[in-house]
Amino acid sequence: QVQLVESGGGLVQPGGSLRLSCAASGIAFSRAIMAWYRQAPGKEREWVAQITGGGATKYAVPVKGRFAISRDNAKNTVYLQMNSLKPEDTAVYYCRAQYTYWGQGTQVTVSS
Repeated sequence: QVQLVESGGGLVQPGGSLRLSCAASGIAFSRAIMAWYRQAPGKEREWVAQITGGGATKYAVPVKGRFAISRDNAKNTVYLQMNSLKPEDTAVYYCRAQYTYWGQGTQVTVSS
């Protein structure tokens, strides 16, 4: 079955950086569209960024210029490099594959 396992979350100060990872199994990863979403307390889950199998990327306006999505097809892993973090980036971050499968999420907290 499809498994997506996120890691790399944690507590970081405003202006800091984190890199999230999502290891995938059970899918044809190199052809899969991979995406990151996030859900803040009391808010709906929102799309953050996506990357196609060919490496084309798209970003939500609030994170454009600060976050970077990338993938390593040899490792079946997608990454989210998050820089210049703000308190409003605090959320559970989820990996999604092919608009269908979800990971369990990893908590990111931006606070001083």
